Amino acid sequence: MARTRAEDFEDKQRHILVQAARVFAEQGMEKASMSAIAAASGASKSLLYHYYPSKDALIFEIIRSHLEDLEADISKADEPDAPPEARLRRLVRAVLENYRDADDQHKVQLNAGPVLNEEQRSHILDLERRIVRRFSTVLNEINPDLDDPARPLLMPTTMSLFGMMNWVYMWFREGGPVTRQDYADLATTLVLEGVKAIGRKD
Repeated sequence: MARTRAEDFEDKQRHILVQAARVFAEQGMEKASMSAIAAASGASKSLLYHYYPSKDALIFEIIRSHLEDLEADISKADEPDAPPEARLRRLVRAVLENYRDADDQHKVQLNAGPVLNEEQRSHILDLERRIVRRFSTVLNEINPDLDDPARPLLMPTTMSLFGMMNWVYMWFREGGPVTRQDYADLATTLVLEGVKAIGRKD
């Protein structure tokens, strides 16, 4: 008979993922042990292995769930019929709001590539590409010159925007003089002004 799933299965999983991300972020992918993660989670090693059979499976699940949550938040915030400039501003705000209290998960995502196997990396890459594609589509609507085959700047521009968003955890502090929304608007304005200038003739 198949083992029934406990009612709090998903809550326990979420708790383990949050605590595991903190341990990985503090200790690194290689040094962090399943014993340390079990202790941080208040769970036994046997229970931890019941949920995640290996360390790479745990790392993969941290990143997968983080990116799927991000994609869902972006999709919810998106307004495809809005003017592209306003649409981009909403998307950037959604990303930075999603990153609230997710610094550890974000660090795992940025540093875990070598730990994952080929199938896991492929799955994560597909998620990342879907997220990036939504932004590049909007940027291309704002300035079609970005996708000029003779001078393809759409992807560099898109990734420059993600660079501003993805590394915000290095310096941003909650409660400071700049809010997440302030920075979201600043990053969007910087990109928009730069995007509008591309293709202009001197």
